[in-house]
Amino acid sequence: MSVVLDEAWEEWLRRSPPGRALRLWWQEAPDRVRQVGRNAYGEHLAALLSVASPRDCAAAGFGCTRRLDRVCREPFVCRLDSAEPSAAEEVPRGEREGPVPGACGGFHGFWGDFEVHVRFGGDGDRHRAVFWHDMAASAVRVWADGVPVGVGARLDTYGHWLGGRFLVVQAEGPQDHPRQTYGPGLLVTRIVSVLIHDAVHGSTRTLVPRAHETWADPQGVLTGDTLRVYATPEARAADVPDRILPADPHDPAEAGH
Repeated sequence: MSVVLDEAWEEWLRRSPPGRALRLWWQEAPDRVRQVGRNAYGEHLAALLSVASPRDCAAAGFGCTRRLDRVCREPFVCRLDSAEPSAAEEVPRGEREGPVPGACGGFHGFWGDFEVHVRFGGDGDRHRAVFWHDMAASAVRVWADGVPVGVGARLDTYGHWLGGRFLVVQAEGPQDHPRQTYGPGLLVTRIVSVLIHDAVHGSTRTLVPRAHETWADPQGVLTGDTLRVYATPEARAADVPDRILPADPHDPAEAGH
């Protein structure tokens, strides 16, 4: 980050203790990892990101949704107070891309063989998901509003919010699925499952495809008071869902498979 860009964020950081702590922990990552170890470093980074604002992430030097490969090049705009978007400004999956007042809705960071991704959701960015990808261990950990999600599952490195409330993440699919195959990549299965975390109720459910459901790239859609799962983007475009389930299940069994 250049001196000019550093100075452009100084006014914001003077007013944001979480932003200052995040910037120090992130920019000194190699030294901190050596001091505390990879797992402890990732856990503390997730804790800092779980209370940070989008502007804190931009000021700390993360790449944004618009340009994940570099730090914020528009701090003179992004550091301004955010404004509520109009209906015409709404974009698919609620992503907010800069340069916009208040900064983007997603951020990425890379150091050596680990990376982190942050996705904000909800009115006023009140919810956020943090993805920690340890490439050396081929492992991904996810936190939603600071709480671990999908512990023990093999998860994708990215996810998105539906309606600012439901975090949707692809997960490894069932080994006994008749269309299951294995290939390169973090999610080693071709047929995948879908993890849905409700940030309002703090509950998580994992939807596992049945034998006739070929979820190669499942798409989640929130329609009214229902959640719809489509097997592929093509199925979504044709509006042919595999599952239609209530957004607020009353039967505890509906919260599982």
